[in-house]
Amino acid sequence: MSVGAIQGLPSTERRRPRVSNVRLAMSGLVVIAFGLAGYRFWGGLGAATNLTDSMPWGLWIGFDMLCGIALAAGGFVLAGAVHIFGLRRYEPFVRPAIVTALLGYLLAIIGLLMDLGRPWAIWHPLIMWQPHSVMFEVAWCVMLYTTVLFLEFLPIVFERFGLTGALRVMRRVMIVFIVAGIVLSTVHQSSLGSLFVMMEHRLHPLWFTPLLPLLFLMSSLAVGVAMVIFEAILSGMIFGHRFPMRLLGDLARALPLILSLYVGLRLMDLNGRGELHRLLDNSLETWAFILEMVVGVLLPGVLLLSPEVRYNRLRLFGCSIMVIVGVVMNRLNVSLLGLLASSSGYLPRWIEILVSGGVVAGGLLVLSVMNHHLPIVPAALADSRGAGSAHMKAEAQS
Repeated sequence: MSVGAIQGLPSTERRRPRVSNVRLAMSGLVVIAFGLAGYRFWGGLGAATNLTDSMPWGLWIGFDMLCGIALAAGGFVLAGAVHIFGLRRYEPFVRPAIVTALLGYLLAIIGLLMDLGRPWAIWHPLIMWQPHSVMFEVAWCVMLYTTVLFLEFLPIVFERFGLTGALRVMRRVMIVFIVAGIVLSTVHQSSLGSLFVMMEHRLHPLWFTPLLPLLFLMSSLAVGVAMVIFEAILSGMIFGHRFPMRLLGDLARALPLILSLYVGLRLMDLNGRGELHRLLDNSLETWAFILEMVVGVLLPGVLLLSPEVRYNRLRLFGCSIMVIVGVVMNRLNVSLLGLLASSSGYLPRWIEILVSGGVVAGGLLVLSVMNHHLPIVPAALADSRGAGSAHMKAEAQS
């Protein structure tokens, strides 16, 4: 095909080879990660990771588990906003959020299996009850909420294959699953913070606080909204699903409020514990804390106060990325960087990094297949290929 002929194709047609190359690269990463996972299970944690007795939680807990669960918060945030608080105008975002949440929890479970010393014993909490253990509560919430997300996902499958009878039954009882999911996810997001409340003697004072459960919950609310916006705009770029800019901008109005409450609570906590002076230290922890707060909280919180930012697709996309990066930094700071001073030191081994990358790549590939074959986005918003990208460019220029 000549260059002129290629230039005459729609933009998405010209991008298709590039997209195929990306999918091929991600598929290769998944295959490599699968092989390395087999090596980890064969040789044990000591052979595949840099974990030690003083640093038993590493990248697979900090990134795959803590970050994965946080980034999956859009499911319960949108379900609560639409079905509990009656904000029906945001209903087009619910299905994509539920699908992403389900994949997020499944990938987090894979990360957990990689990190467990005896993964074949993961079923023990089902019969070995420890009601005073935070880990026991986390395990049960993960199992129950993943089950609830699967049940919330079923109507999409029933609609795809025309199972109207089963779809009708699920819609009648769906409110029960929605309420259960909101309760379980709220408890679970905060309980992940409770895991580190018990580490006062080890966690750096910039991140240790008895308010960690509340801070984890608040940051999950913010990143849940940011993830919904990020996915909606990215879906328009890749699949041509054009979500109304007015709807996206109105949804983003919640972020400055949540982020301002979050930063206010963190500063008051530092002041109340007499640790505010640590912000003047020239240490790795201080710079990491400042970067986390500026990039993930202060900057997007201030920018999103402006309608010119909220209702511009590219600017809103950038702000949502900043919130997501900020929450990822927070979880990694709490679970990894904040513990380094009290441990023998830890840097993830290349095997850990590649396995985590393979888990993410696998999730993206599955999400891509789902978007092509399941009615995740309402039919009214499913645009022809390339129209979403062209519309985005036009809005950015206006």
